[in-house]
Amino acid sequence: MEEKNRNIQNNNNDSYQRNSNGNRKSGFNLWWIYALIFIPLIAIYLVNDSSSVKEIGWTEFQQMMRDDVFDEMTVFNKKNILEATVKRDKYREVFKQDAAKAEEQRIKVVVKIPSADKFSDFYDKEVSENKISARVTYKEGDDLLWNILVSIGPIVIIILIWILVMRRMSGGVGGGGMGVFNVGKSKAQLFDKDGTNKVTFKDVAGLLEAKQEVEEIVSFLKNPGKYTELGGKIPKGALLVGPPGTGKTLLAKAVAGEANVPFFSLSGSDFVEMFVGVGASRVRDLFRQAKEKAPCIVFIDEIDAVGRARGKNVNMNANDERENTLNQLLTEMDGFGSNSGVIILAATNRADVLDKALLRAGRFDRQIHVELPDLNERKEIFAVHLRPIKKDESIDTDFLARQTPGFSGADIANVCNEAALIAARNGKQFVQKEDFMSAVDRIVGGLEKRSKIMTENERRSIAYHEAGHASLSWLLEYANPLVKVTIVPRGKALGAAWYLPEERQITTREQLLDEMCATLGGRAAEEVFFGVVSTGASNDLERVTKQAYAMVVYFGMSKKMPNLNYYDSTGQDWGFTKPYSEETAKMIDHEVQNIVNEQYDRAKRLLTEYTEKHNQLAELLLKSEVIYTEDVEHIFGKRPWTSRSEELLERQNGENKEPDSVDA
Repeated sequence: MEEKNRNIQNNNNDSYQRNSNGNRKSGFNLWWIYALIFIPLIAIYLVNDSSSVKEIGWTEFQQMMRDDVFDEMTVFNKKNILEATVKRDKYREVFKQDAAKAEEQRIKVVVKIPSADKFSDFYDKEVSENKISARVTYKEGDDLLWNILVSIGPIVIIILIWILVMRRMSGGVGGGGMGVFNVGKSKAQLFDKDGTNKVTFKDVAGLLEAKQEVEEIVSFLKNPGKYTELGGKIPKGALLVGPPGTGKTLLAKAVAGEANVPFFSLSGSDFVEMFVGVGASRVRDLFRQAKEKAPCIVFIDEIDAVGRARGKNVNMNANDERENTLNQLLTEMDGFGSNSGVIILAATNRADVLDKALLRAGRFDRQIHVELPDLNERKEIFAVHLRPIKKDESIDTDFLARQTPGFSGADIANVCNEAALIAARNGKQFVQKEDFMSAVDRIVGGLEKRSKIMTENERRSIAYHEAGHASLSWLLEYANPLVKVTIVPRGKALGAAWYLPEERQITTREQLLDEMCATLGGRAAEEVFFGVVSTGASNDLERVTKQAYAMVVYFGMSKKMPNLNYYDSTGQDWGFTKPYSEETAKMIDHEVQNIVNEQYDRAKRLLTEYTEKHNQLAELLLKSEVIYTEDVEHIFGKRPWTSRSEELLERQNGENKEPDSVDA
């Protein structure tokens, strides 16, 4: 009995797999169309059976007319055909040895005449000369085949058009698989356990904690008895939350490859359709299919498309289709019915907008946070993406990982691909270290624009601006260590500086102030050395203003307003009013202005104190357009404080570097 059920289950799997690949068989077969065409033709053939007539030529017919062998003749004018019946005593003369059979079946003689007029002349002549007794009648003689086509042709055409329209609407040939009659069906793609090109946990670098969470789900599916013996129950759902590009979908694919169970994959937007009620219908169909293949996993990517909190939509009083879909999803995940063996995985980068009923235990029992990779995880990710790349011995994954702080897994994959493209563009046989550095610069800063026209005064102002950033980042203890400074325009920036920030879990007030001071170094250098300021510091001022506002409003680091936080972590943003009075708002503005002014004055004091060295650095930058850490160290001397990042830079920058080549 179990073997029989297993065979039935396998047959269902095969049938659904064919359907999921777009080869769903329609209820109407093409052989019906062929039958509608050939049946009338066969009927016409049977009606015009040639075995009941004998065809003769016009000359032979003329001789038979003179012998007076015909009893009656019928002339069909339009077809120019004559049918004649033979006199009973003339059968042997006409049909020879088949006379008996011909007389029994009353076989007629058929002849193709030149025309009705010529036959009439011939007939009149024979009647007058040979005294023949055959009687003649004339008929129009419409073509039987033409009559049939005219009579049933329009009906056949209408039937064929109706069949084609219905096949297209029902997802047949050319219908795209989801027509009007299948609009309520689920669009989930089924990955069967016997599929090829599986992604496993070995292909997912980093994400140690997240992998541990989902590995437990996979382990339960493989060996449920290990957990149920102790009274445990499998989690009904797990929500993957994290920034874009961190590997949420990749982790779900790895679960599909490792679980060895059917895996349904679809996007949250697949439930949304222009027709009312379609979303809820697709949810029901999805869970119906999942129950049939339990145990299985259902993965919903970007679930915020349908899981947005109810009551916060624009059409507040309308019967929103998204809310209907969400209500059906909530019912199916943990409603009155049972979904044993169906595990829901979902991914989103906007967990703050999801409905609370969707996040409660019993629906999504676990929220797995997939964060941006740290240093060690970036090393593992680089190791994965460097496998197919032909690289030389100068590549150090530790250095590359430190050069890409804040990069997601997708960003690192893009860096590796861009480095390979740059090396190929320059005609290299292997991808080298400078190709990776150029790729990072390209992704962070944009494409170099050496052709941009600038005056000498603009170029000097940019050089002194960037030298101000470099000088203060070297002089301040908690500022990020400098990697490279350039005055070659990239993207929208006229100049750029690259730093290697320390990866901290917490940041102190002094560290934030040093970073703000270094960021204001460009504007301060313009005012100190030129007496005027330009618009080139707009991005610096934006970053500093946001950082100062965060210090006052979020981090409670203000002297006059300490230990206060006005950030709403629930994502509701306090509705339509701010959580503080107008007087407090004025105090916030005043404190932000004081913090920025203090760091700006501090930056000007340091630049005035180190004027000579700053100017040397600016002139070197004007000359070479690109300077590195060792150039700043040669002018300012070694920093009294050394971080792990700076030790790495010293080890990697032992040799002099050349300016980056221009990207094609």
